[in-house]
Amino acid sequence: MADEYQKLRELLDNQEYPSVYFYKFIVKQDPAKIQQIKRCFSETAEITTKPSSNGKYTSVSIKEMMLNSEDIINRYKAVSKIDNVITL
Repeated sequence: MADEYQKLRELLDNQEYPSVYFYKFIVKQDPAKIQQIKRCFSETAEITTKPSSNGKYTSVSIKEMMLNSEDIINRYKAVSKIDNVITL
């Protein structure tokens, strides 16, 4: 089975590290889910949330200093274990 992150890994391997990486996720308005996402990142990560215009969803934007491509992919894998989170 092919690694679903292989294309992303190839793109990220061309970057210079350490560097700040920007993540963005969409989740239904649920404080527990937002907290789960936050726990996937370090305490030093810059995390902002913004509710949608109708209040049904929240976007979670995260900036974090990453040391290599595998660290980035590991964050995506951790968030992917949370139900009903859309990765952008």
